[in-house]
Order: sequence, then C-alpha cells, then structure tokens
Amino acid sequence: MHLRAQDVLPVLVAVTVIITVAILEKYSKLFAAITATMPLTIPLAIWIVYSANNGDKLVMSTFTQNMIFGMIPTTFFVIAAWICSRAGLRLLPTIGIGYFVWGVSSWLLILIRRALGLV
Repeated sequence: MHLRAQDVLPVLVAVTVIITVAILEKYSKLFAAITATMPLTIPLAIWIVYSANNGDKLVMSTFTQNMIFGMIPTTFFVIAAWICSRAGLRLLPTIGIGYFVWGVSSWLLILIRRALGLV
C-alpha cells in the first residue's frame, strides 16, 4: 500500500493545528481562535479535488462554489457554540447543539438550493 501526500498531509496539518492551538491558548485566546479557524483544510481539499480531476475547470469551479455554501452552516455552528458558551453550557452540550444547528442548517441549505435549481 502506497501512501500519497494528499492522504497523509491533512492528518499532519490537523495534528499541527491542534498542538498550535493548545500552545497559543496559554498566551492568547485571540491567536488561538484565529489559528483554529485558519483555512487549512480548504487548500488541502482543493488540492485533492484538483489532483483527482486533472485541474478540470468546471469541477473546480463547482467544488469551490459548494465550499462557499458549506461555510454557511459552519458559521451557524460557531454562532450556536458561542451562544451556548455565553449561556454557561458545558462542552458536550455546546458541541452537540453546534452540530445539531450545523446539520439542520446544512439540510435546509440543500433544500433551498434544490428548490432554486442550484444543485
């Protein structure tokens, strides 16, 4: 079995980000948050799709457009987590509610896009 860089790199980047956030959190909550929300997996995903499709312009355009729409539920996840944190909820309920909001908003976004003929 041969491992390719595009298979290993996302894992290495994820581990690096986790370690960096853990270190930065001790010094600056702001920089830890900025690091946690850096677009790290986005370029990796673009690279994987680009490589798998020989840089096909239509595939890349569609993929990156879908990423824009995918960021909307992620934003709702963060907003829900922020609201839960302000309300004093513990970690697991905060994350659970965040994922619930993400799932519902993803589902609604897909329905809206289908209704508008955008999927």
